[in-house]
Amino acid sequence: MRRFLLALLISLSAIAALGSTMARAFDPFQQAGIDQRPGVLLPMSTTFIDEAGRAANLKSAAAGRPMLLVPVLHRCPNICGVTLSGLMEAVRAQSYKPGKDFAVVAMSIDPTETPGDARQSMEELCKRYPDLAAAVHAWTGSGQAIAAVTGALGYRYAWDEQIGQYAHISATAVVTPSGHLSRWLYGLAPVPDDLNLALTEAGQGQLGSWGQQLLLLCYHYDPTTGRYSPIVWNALRVGASVTIASLAGFLGLAFLRERRRNAVDRDG
Repeated sequence: MRRFLLALLISLSAIAALGSTMARAFDPFQQAGIDQRPGVLLPMSTTFIDEAGRAANLKSAAAGRPMLLVPVLHRCPNICGVTLSGLMEAVRAQSYKPGKDFAVVAMSIDPTETPGDARQSMEELCKRYPDLAAAVHAWTGSGQAIAAVTGALGYRYAWDEQIGQYAHISATAVVTPSGHLSRWLYGLAPVPDDLNLALTEAGQGQLGSWGQQLLLLCYHYDPTTGRYSPIVWNALRVGASVTIASLAGFLGLAFLRERRRNAVDRDG
């Protein structure tokens, strides 16, 4: 009897340990992320449904313009509304006009969401940004359609049983008029200058004045941060690093020479 109880206890402990290991192995928030795929061609003809219940696709939405594509949850009680609001703030603070110069698509990553959910999401956005939200396309789609676009983008998300929704990160994909991924802008609210530069770059010469095009020569995009930084500052950082390294080498060499001179003096 004791042996049986001992074996049962060992078995239960092993099962519990296995369950704990499996729970640790799958963390939805660790699964969420973005795999960098600059230049990838998106499936522009994949069919979605807009907030009015009409069929739509990326090609018709872009209509020959750059596009901001935002993966969201229209029923999201957490960050998605903040993400769209942050994007609208950035759009408002830069010079290009949504609907005229570029398109904006808020694409659901949850295949159970409906056009009604998308419509309600846009109604809430219109209350805060009546001058901008009308230019935003709010889409839902089948699991196959969503996977086709997010898979091409390298955008990863995972279902979280604890919160009952998809774990995902806030980011905006900047797409060229031909449907190629140009850049990602990370975070709840893109920096307006970064958004302006990203749209100018995605426009491939079709968007922006000569001065705005020239600015691209002065800035460098960092894919790890999703930000643009002035090239002159990068050059100054490199120059400072070289100067510090040279100074350290000079001081080290001077120190060695002094030690050798002292050693010679002692021996003499």
